[in-house]
Amino acid sequence: MSSAAAAARVVSRRTGKPAAPRPRESIPLTSWDLSMLSTDYIQKGLVFPPPPPCLLVVDHLAAALSTTLNTYYPVAGRFVTHNHPEPEGGCSVSIDCDGQGVQIVHAVADAVTVADLLPPDAHVPPLLHSFFPLRDAVNYDGHHLPLFVVQVTHLVDGVFLAFVYNHALSDGTAFWDFLNAWAEIARASCLAAPTSPPPLFNRWSPSPGDGAPVVLPYADLSELIERLQPPLLCERMLHFSSESLVALKERARQELLAAGDTAGAAALTRFQALSSLLWRCITRARRLPAEQQTMCRAAINNRGRLQPALPREYFGNSIYAISTEKVQASELVERGHGWAAAAVGRAVAAHTDADIRARVAAWEVKPIIYTARYFAPSGVMMGSSPRFDMYGCDFGWGKALATRSGKANKMDGKASLYPGREGGGSIDAEVVLTPHHMAALDDDHELWAAVTPDHTLPLLLNNNKS
Repeated sequence: MSSAAAAARVVSRRTGKPAAPRPRESIPLTSWDLSMLSTDYIQKGLVFPPPPPCLLVVDHLAAALSTTLNTYYPVAGRFVTHNHPEPEGGCSVSIDCDGQGVQIVHAVADAVTVADLLPPDAHVPPLLHSFFPLRDAVNYDGHHLPLFVVQVTHLVDGVFLAFVYNHALSDGTAFWDFLNAWAEIARASCLAAPTSPPPLFNRWSPSPGDGAPVVLPYADLSELIERLQPPLLCERMLHFSSESLVALKERARQELLAAGDTAGAAALTRFQALSSLLWRCITRARRLPAEQQTMCRAAINNRGRLQPALPREYFGNSIYAISTEKVQASELVERGHGWAAAAVGRAVAAHTDADIRARVAAWEVKPIIYTARYFAPSGVMMGSSPRFDMYGCDFGWGKALATRSGKANKMDGKASLYPGREGGGSIDAEVVLTPHHMAALDDDHELWAAVTPDHTLPLLLNNNKS
């Protein structure tokens, strides 16, 4: 298939606004939000079977989205920077909730099938990235770009919904809550409000004056924004069944018991076991020098770790990247799967209320706007979460066939974890590496002993043709 034949053709663009007017409101961004201003928009997508012929998909989704924005009205806003007078000076950023609107793009890919996007070898085709709008936008651009764009691309035998969402607006927890609320309204034919608890927009801060704007010591934020182009990357989807993850966890547990680490064995989780596997296998694939230090980092939700806990419905960013201790590449491989899994567990356990508050306080003394430069090239980063209800996003014509993502926020050594379509605790891992490193990973026997052949997807694709 030529790239020209594969490209999606945009049919229309429309602006979606809240169905009901409301008073204008300003919501200040916190330290967690502001630190995201130079990173990419979230880009996640769902591959769906074809809708019934009677369903006008774009109109159906647009009407439901308009109703959803009545509740999730900040999503339809824009960012605005406020300059503060001397002697303190500096600036702050807030969400101007004036119903400026989101964007709905309708596209058609006349020559692309669902199977083209979901090849049996599990390598993610670069073609898929072309279905995401705002491909090069960073979150700071939310000053003039919509904070949310959805592209509805009609394929030969299905529909791909690409969601592009400003990460400074919220983290993945709130993002998927928003998508599921929209899907719930769409399933109800736009006649009902979501039954789940409403989002909480009041921003949290450990400092006195909770919810007050965070003033940054900069006159011009645009000077801090970097637009870095990643190297050529390859992506692979790896499926781990619930049974495979149980076995992976048990192997780590037995190694720790043999080493006398009963506490580490008792605290093991599937997440630790899977993170350990990917960390070790990616490190081997990179063929790092023996003395090169490496670490495993993971995005972690702060809500339940704060005391008192932030409500589950907190709408904003509430995440940090935790990290294991640094270890030499040769030691990581030699110490084994159990030790690496326990190292991930120690990093999770150390992320307490006190640690979170100390990190916020340190940020307020020296604010940092994160960019790709903060990613350790010898490390591994675990992102997204299998706890997100991705397959709950049924917009009225059935469950998605697969979850995929765009090119955003990717670098060599990034792994994103998604729930497996069959549920039951299964996990899909999206692994991103340079072509050279990916070729080496394809030959890693430890990895492939744990990966589960995904027999369900070919069946779904065959049923989709019938």
